[in-house]
Amino acid sequence: MNQNNIKEIVENLIQTFLYAGEVSLKLRDQGLLKEMKSDNTPVSNGDLEVNKILINKIKEVTPSIPIVSEETSENKLRDNLENFWLIDPIDGTHDYINNLDEFTINAGLIIDRKPAAGLIYAPAKKRMFYSYGDGFSFELIDKKSVKLNHSKNFDKNEIKFVSYSNKLKPEINEIYKELNVKKHIKMKSSFKFCVIAAGEYDGYVAEPRASEWDIAAGHAILKHSGGSVTDFNGKEIFYGKKDFKNPSLILKSKNIL
Repeated sequence: MNQNNIKEIVENLIQTFLYAGEVSLKLRDQGLLKEMKSDNTPVSNGDLEVNKILINKIKEVTPSIPIVSEETSENKLRDNLENFWLIDPIDGTHDYINNLDEFTINAGLIIDRKPAAGLIYAPAKKRMFYSYGDGFSFELIDKKSVKLNHSKNFDKNEIKFVSYSNKLKPEINEIYKELNVKKHIKMKSSFKFCVIAAGEYDGYVAEPRASEWDIAAGHAILKHSGGSVTDFNGKEIFYGKKDFKNPSLILKSKNIL
């Protein structure tokens, strides 16, 4: 699969993401039906409806590529996946069900266990991001594709990160000191990858947590904008690991590499 093939695939999915975003907001306005999953995390009928919309379209566009979604069991027991989709229909379900605006709709295409393309839509913020290769990472603004630019707000004396919590663990504090991070703001969903790729923030650090579908799309968007996603030891992140679990993460914009 070459870059033109991937570009065509991504561009064929953008309108579906925008439509799924409309559906997610409409269902929320109507009042969501919520329940707790076996891992004690919430799910709603909005998560499941968006999941159905994405899977149906992705199967139409790429019928031979397996799909792994947070909200379905299909393909999760396979241990030989190299080329596949990772979907998180609603990342930030807590925000979604509590009428907050950082939740996102996500799909990442993995080729040879590496992120080859990503799509992330934040419906409540009306911000659509996507990528399909190095140097090809965009935000859709006023129906036009605008290439992401790290440098527009960078200040080397005021390096600012996003964080999972306002209270930082000692290990993360040490990394902040090494990178000269001066400020951080709490942000939970994959929207963090997008704002780093767009140059609005400079990075993010997290201990091992969450799953591959939480980061695949964002990894592609940030990497293709010139940034990096590694573990705490600076090693590359690969996909299709056992139980689809993430290692530690350090996200960096191009400005601080």
